[in-house]
This record gives sequence, C-alpha cells and structure tokens, in this order.
Amino acid sequence: MTRGQKSECRGLRNISPSQTRVVDILDDSSPASVPVLYKYFSPCLINCVCFSIFLFYLRDQENQVTSVTFILLGFSEYPDLQVPLFLLFLTIYSVTVLGNLGMIAIIRVNTKLRNTPMYFFLAHMSFVDFSYFTVVIPKLLENLILEDRTISFAGCIMQFFFACTFVVTETYMLAVMAYDRFVAVRNPLRYTVAMSPKPCSFLVGASYSWGLICSTTLTYFLLRLSFQGVNILNNFVCEHAAIVAVSHSDPYISQEIISVSATFNEISSLVIILTSYIFIFITVMKMPSTGGRRKAFSTCASHLTAIIIFHGTILFLYCVPNTKSSWLMVKVASVFYTVFIPILNPLIYSLRNKDVKETVRKLISKNI
Repeated sequence: MTRGQKSECRGLRNISPSQTRVVDILDDSSPASVPVLYKYFSPCLINCVCFSIFLFYLRDQENQVTSVTFILLGFSEYPDLQVPLFLLFLTIYSVTVLGNLGMIAIIRVNTKLRNTPMYFFLAHMSFVDFSYFTVVIPKLLENLILEDRTISFAGCIMQFFFACTFVVTETYMLAVMAYDRFVAVRNPLRYTVAMSPKPCSFLVGASYSWGLICSTTLTYFLLRLSFQGVNILNNFVCEHAAIVAVSHSDPYISQEIISVSATFNEISSLVIILTSYIFIFITVMKMPSTGGRRKAFSTCASHLTAIIIFHGTILFLYCVPNTKSSWLMVKVASVFYTVFIPILNPLIYSLRNKDVKETVRKLISKNI
C-alpha cells in the first residue's frame, strides 16, 4: 500500500458514522456498481408475459368477446366540459410522457445516476407511471371528442389487466424505495453491499412479478362472470367495481378476491414503509448536526409526499361505499390518481435533485 493510500484510509477512519450517514442521504451517489441492470430484468418482457396470459384466458371466453360491448360514460353528463377536459388531459398526458421518459433517458445518460440504486428504482417507477398512464388516458381522450364511447370486451378486460399490474407494481416499488432509504441511513457502510446489482434486480423483479400475479388472479375471477349485450360503465376507465356492477352473475367471489388482495397489498406495503421510516427517524434524530437532520428530513419528505398521495387516494377509493351517490367521488378520485400522480412523481422525486438538473443543463448546452 502506498503512502497516499495509507493516508486516505486514515482519513476515512476519522469520519464519524453520523457524517457518513448524512453524506449518503444527501448525495445519493453511493458507489454501488449497477452495470446495466436492465439486462437482468426487462419490463418489456413482463409486458409480453402479461399479454400472453391475458390472451390465454380470453381464449375460453369466445362468446363474450364477440357479443359483449361496454360503454364508458366518462364525463358525458357534462357536455360543455368535453373540449376543455380534452385539452387539459392532452396537455397533462404530453407533459407526463415527456417527464417520465425524459427521466429514464437522463438516468441512462448520466453514469453517476445510472450507477446509483436509488435512480435505478426511479427509472422503473417512471416506466410504471408511463405505462399505466398510456393504458388509460388515450381511451379517455378518445371518449372526450367522439360520440362513440364503446370499448370491446377484450379491450376492457385488457385495460383492467394492465392497469392492475402497474398499480400493484407501483405500490411495492414505493416500499422498495423506502427500504433503500432505510439501508442508506441505517447501515451506510454496508449500503453498497446490501444494495448491490443482484438485490436491486430481485426487488424490482419481485414488484413486477407480484403485480403480474395479482392482476392475473383478479382477471381470472373477473372472466368467470357472465356478461350480455351492451353494458354501461359509469366511469372513464374499466375499473373492477364498474365491471362487476353490470355482470349477470353473482360477483361475490370476485369482489371478495379483490378486497382481500387490496387489503393485503396495502397493509404489507405500508408496514414495510412505516417500519423503514421509523428506523430512519430514530437514526436521523441521533445525528449531532441540526443541519444534517434538516437536510435528511427534507430528502425523505419527497418520498413521503408521494406515498401519502398514492396510498391516500387508494384508501379513499377503497373506503368509499359502492352506491350510486358515491360514483362522482369515485370518478374524481380516479382522475386524481390516474392523471395527476404520474405527473407528480418526476417532480417530487427527481426534478428537485441537483444531479438531475445538472444533467439536463449539460444536455441542453451540448445540443445548443
């Protein structure tokens, strides 16, 4: 070992654990080598698997596929708002697509961001938001400008299947990101080992896989129901409650399955998130520096804001009684969840980050 290396080691030994934790939280640039993790887990592959399973289930529903049609009421009861709503949602859709795809591109371009586990998770979060938004919004925009608001049986079930997959995936992706912050704060010296490429890929893969399992199960029991002719769905998206409301068979089992699934996913993900943040809070409060504590809490506040918005909306939709008078509240909450959360996530998580801003500035100056 050279003299310079020895002096560097002595300098590292003099850094207190509290200082190391503050640096890890604020910099978010732990030297975890994450070499092209997309090779280990491809979201496109998951989409292909989802679509294959969906087609497999539809094969046994040939009669319903050809004879059953759904009509999405959407906001048809407000004819004067159709054009303003179309322009509003189109603008939000464009910004959301650019924001989420731009975030993925920025992370891929910047080596520092690409080699950081937190940004690896953010890239997948952006992909999930973009995918969910793309599954739902184009049909909503079409229904706002066209008189024909019909959607085929296969199209409706497919929309529900993919939307459910991405919602469940995002639920656990938020929990994974909370765990990542917990490891960075609680065990900063072991962070690069605990969040190495293999665990990161496993956590992301598990989130996608569980989303796929849940959506496959719910879709299977939904396809067991009987539908006839033309059915009116009082929503702008093929949501489970709206679909089972027009079925001609007893939806009890399907409703119980989604109730158990939603309860389990909410409780399990919130337990992970709350446990992670309890330990983060305890660790941060032990930091001697007031400035370090303030900056740490500020960093965690972004993630907590996204969690509150996401889970708060889901809990609201879950707790609203399934009555005719409550459909308007459900529709408004669905709009907030479907339209605004995907556009908020890039702002909440990354656009406030100095590394992301610096990357954007370099890309702009380079192109100019």
